[in-house]
Amino acid sequence: MPRLMTTLTLGAVLIALAACGRGDPRLMNIRNTESGPDEFAILPTNPIEIPADLAALPPPTPGGVNRVDPDPEGDAIRALGGNPERANRAAGDIVNYAARFGVTPEIRGTLAAEDLEFRSRNQGRVLERLFNTNVYFSAYRDQALDRYAELERLRRAGVRTPAAPPPEARQ
Repeated sequence: MPRLMTTLTLGAVLIALAACGRGDPRLMNIRNTESGPDEFAILPTNPIEIPADLAALPPPTPGGVNRVDPDPEGDAIRALGGNPERANRAAGDIVNYAARFGVTPEIRGTLAAEDLEFRSRNQGRVLERLFNTNVYFSAYRDQALDRYAELERLRRAGVRTPAAPPPEARQ
């Protein structure tokens, strides 16, 4: 009898520990185990240029772009003979076009709150939480897009899909 009570008590303790959750439910259990800096986040700067007339320097802009900061996208556009200012304007045009029917300014906060509630409801079963099992894909399965069904729907509607393989290539 004492062995049974010990086993039941140990089981209850394990279930209680498994039920203890974090404040932010995590469906994808990916952790960075390193404590050092991210070597890909470090970019070399351009050499400092001192103009002949220091009065020609632009006034400082807090939070703005530094003249020695790297601009790989602009450098690539210039190397190919393009105009980086025009590319930046085009990016703004795309954003303006996408927002032409209005935008909800607090959409990110709203979506984050809804997703937090969804993740709280779909944390996985007790043993999945106890053994830190990844439940991301099973939790979001109902929201996934069936790419083949969508491809067939688009083809039936007459939309050309040149990037998708022909139907006989998928079998």
